[in-house]
Amino acid sequence: MSSKKTDALLNCLITITVIFGFSLTVIFFVLSSIKELSVQEKIQYRNQALTTTAIVFLASAVMFNTYYAAKRAQAMQQNAIASEKNLEIGIQNAKVNQDRLISERFMGAIAQLGHEKIETRTGAIYALERVAQDFSKEHWTIMEILTAFVRENTPIQQVKVEQQNPEYQEAAYSGRHRGGFPPTQQLEQNLHEEFPKIRTDIQAALTVIGRRNLLEDPKDQKLDLRNIDIRKADLLGVNLQQADLRGSDLSGADLRGADLSEADLNGAKLVRSNLYETKLLKASLCGANLCWANLNRANLSGANMRSANLSGASLRVANLQGANLYKANLQQATLKMTDLSGAKLFLANLQGAKLGKSNLYMTGLIGANLSGANLNGANLSGANLNAAKLHQTEVYFANLSEASLTEADLYQANLIGANLYRATFYQANLTQANLMGANFSEADLSDVKLEGTILTGAKNLELQQIEKALGDRTTRLPDYIEPPTDWRQSS
Repeated sequence: MSSKKTDALLNCLITITVIFGFSLTVIFFVLSSIKELSVQEKIQYRNQALTTTAIVFLASAVMFNTYYAAKRAQAMQQNAIASEKNLEIGIQNAKVNQDRLISERFMGAIAQLGHEKIETRTGAIYALERVAQDFSKEHWTIMEILTAFVRENTPIQQVKVEQQNPEYQEAAYSGRHRGGFPPTQQLEQNLHEEFPKIRTDIQAALTVIGRRNLLEDPKDQKLDLRNIDIRKADLLGVNLQQADLRGSDLSGADLRGADLSEADLNGAKLVRSNLYETKLLKASLCGANLCWANLNRANLSGANMRSANLSGASLRVANLQGANLYKANLQQATLKMTDLSGAKLFLANLQGAKLGKSNLYMTGLIGANLSGANLNGANLSGANLNAAKLHQTEVYFANLSEASLTEADLYQANLIGANLYRATFYQANLTQANLMGANFSEADLSDVKLEGTILTGAKNLELQQIEKALGDRTTRLPDYIEPPTDWRQSS
């Protein structure tokens, strides 16, 4: 019902009420003037007439007050609706202005990305960063534009094989030949390689990408930085979590303190890169070349480094718990005090590697080449060294308790003072090894070759253990053990 109809009805009701009240009053006054009535009855009728009149006027006042209160409420409601509509219009206008501002800034910055002057391009990159910070809905679009800018301007020149099952051509990335690893002279050539200086605008784009607000990244989306040449880039402390860097060249890059957790670096090149304290948790580095890289204190827990080249790399105090280093090349790498507990180093090359005081608890080293390596003071408790090569390896005072060395080759290895409690040496080769002062408590020496082996000062070594072994007159036993008679007949 409209307000006009409501007003007409209200006015009609008020008129009827007033007329009705007035009529009653007149009637009572007329009755009170009849002569036959007593004085008391006349007074009673007049009082009733006055009371009725008062009630009528009071009711009229209440109705008027209610009416005008309703009118005021209606007016206030109409004002509120009008204000709300004005607010909506204001918001819409602001959104239109904001979208126009975004569009102007956005398109202007993109247009400048193709400018011939490097200063203009660099300024455009930082302008895009401001847009991403001010307008969160444009954040990921801008990141994709910047990654595309880097990809288009820094492509890898040489042809790289990308979509292959990551055995990653184990000989391809490091010049490895069948049957072994490259000689030391070839590895050291990487130390003298000169890297070109990265362009200023490319560095700016990488800086902006690396310091973006990670919370604005959409789920299941990754930064696409594949097959780019960003050698010697400054990536100090950047956030590249889950980034796709397959086949990219980051040689000589500064990645100290960077976060590359779960990043895909398969086939990437990081020769002489600085990865000090870098987070690489669960990162994929299959076939990556980290020759001479600095990985000191880096966190590589759970990383997949199958067939990676880490020759000459430094991994002091690094965390490699549970890492997969199957067939990895760690020749001459420094792994002092490194945590390799539970890591898989099957068929890995650790020739000349420095593993002093490292933690190799329950580590898988089946078929690994540890020739000439330094394992002094290392914890190899429960490690699997079956068929491993330990020619001339230094294992001073190492803990090999309950380790398995079945068919391992320890020719001329130095195990002075080593703890061999319950270690298994079944059919192992300990020829000319030095085991002075080693603890042989409950160790299994079945069919172990002990020709020329030094066992003087050995602890807890029993005759029944020696009788199961294969030695000769050149074997130097503790003073309290006589050589078995069948040894004297061996040559």
